[in-house]
Amino acid sequence: MARLNVSPTRMVLQDLTRRLATAKRGHKLLKDKQDELMRNFIVAIRKNMTLRDQVEEALSKSFKDFMLASAVMSPERLEQAVSFSKFQVVAAVEKENMMSVHVPSIRFHQQALPGFGPDETGEDPGQTPASSSQPMSQSYGYAQTTVDLDEAISSLHATMDMLLELAELEKVCQLLAADIESTRRRVNALEYRTIPNLEETITYIRMKLDENERATITRLMKVKDMISEEGAL
Repeated sequence: MARLNVSPTRMVLQDLTRRLATAKRGHKLLKDKQDELMRNFIVAIRKNMTLRDQVEEALSKSFKDFMLASAVMSPERLEQAVSFSKFQVVAAVEKENMMSVHVPSIRFHQQALPGFGPDETGEDPGQTPASSSQPMSQSYGYAQTTVDLDEAISSLHATMDMLLELAELEKVCQLLAADIESTRRRVNALEYRTIPNLEETITYIRMKLDENERATITRLMKVKDMISEEGAL
């Protein structure tokens, strides 16, 4: 703790008293914010871990199917089959306020690429984008491909929603962690530096004012005694 370098006057005492009250109120608000951020962070982390396990399991199955397909098909035909897609991912990004932290809220949709109408994709590109959970038509022929490739691509298509949601959760966790660290530093600064320094300075000023008041009373009593002695003479 360090005492502030201020003049020990009553005006300074009043100003420091107001600053101390504001600091204590701010400390309480920041502490409550930190606790709520921690609660939201723990919820997001648990959801993130669960979703990550699901994504890793689904991707592992898809990669296994791709390996089986690559063992049967030639690399050129496999590359040709997966080099083009009929769909594109459209993202709509919004912001949500979570305890003064602006976290992203992303809505993902898959829609047909330009040039693919209802006859080929089952939907009109001008309509509302379709969810990736709808049945998917492959962008390659079935004559020279294997069932393993179909299952791998279908599995990846079904996993896309989870992948995109996982990306959103990762960003939310990152922003919450950064704000928790910033809030923790401010809470510690108020708790261990600002408030103790203000309290020590206020105590010092009050002791100084009390000492000055006692000195003034002593001088007045001394002057009174001197006046009384002169009157007696």
